Amino acid sequence: MSTRILLVEDDERLAELTAEYLTRNDLEVAIEPRGDRAEARILAERPDLVILDVMLPGKDGFEVCRAVRPHYHGVILMLTARDEDFDQILGLEMGADDYIAKPVQPRVLLARIKALLRRLPAAGEGSTGDSEQMTFGQFAISQSTRTASLAGQPIDLTTAEFDLLWLLATHAGNVLSRDDLLQELRGIGFDGLDRSIDARISRLRRKLNDDPENPTRIKTVRGKGYLFSKHDWN
Repeated sequence: MSTRILLVEDDERLAELTAEYLTRNDLEVAIEPRGDRAEARILAERPDLVILDVMLPGKDGFEVCRAVRPHYHGVILMLTARDEDFDQILGLEMGADDYIAKPVQPRVLLARIKALLRRLPAAGEGSTGDSEQMTFGQFAISQSTRTASLAGQPIDLTTAEFDLLWLLATHAGNVLSRDDLLQELRGIGFDGLDRSIDARISRLRRKLNDDPENPTRIKTVRGKGYLFSKHDWN
């Protein structure tokens, strides 16, 4: 079955060229030019991945992302017209899995899409066989089912949030730098400006009931990076 992508982009020519390129690379692409129609289409069609522009008529990409994220568990890749921290962080705060600044070369977009799709569980994965699972007190996380829970309650995570949480948990007790995390998750090094890891850490702390002023579950080690605690999960 082809991977289904919904491209939400109001620039007709750009959308057509992008869709044509992705289709030639074995992806099934549908186009939606309006933000105020995108929300209903995402929830009705359930594509594997949504490419969501920020500047859209009717409703901007941030609003669309925020509205669908609690109900849509596929991948959301946001396109930002400006390579600024504000756009990137706001997109991640709304629940986007990744962002990429426009203009973007089609081959770069394709590479990013493939990297994001590789993180998705295959159909039926985790339904049989042993789960690769870790438990820390009342916290549990499973790679095969891509689920996490705290005190028996499931934690609602985006694809990117799960990947970051799993990576931190597998290195529990050890400090991982922003460069370590970006290299592993996105295949790029830390340029001193990228705030995507910090934004996701902030979201994870809220979801893990970790005190943002004095976090004990995902700790900040000043000048070094982040540390997932082996303790403090009761």
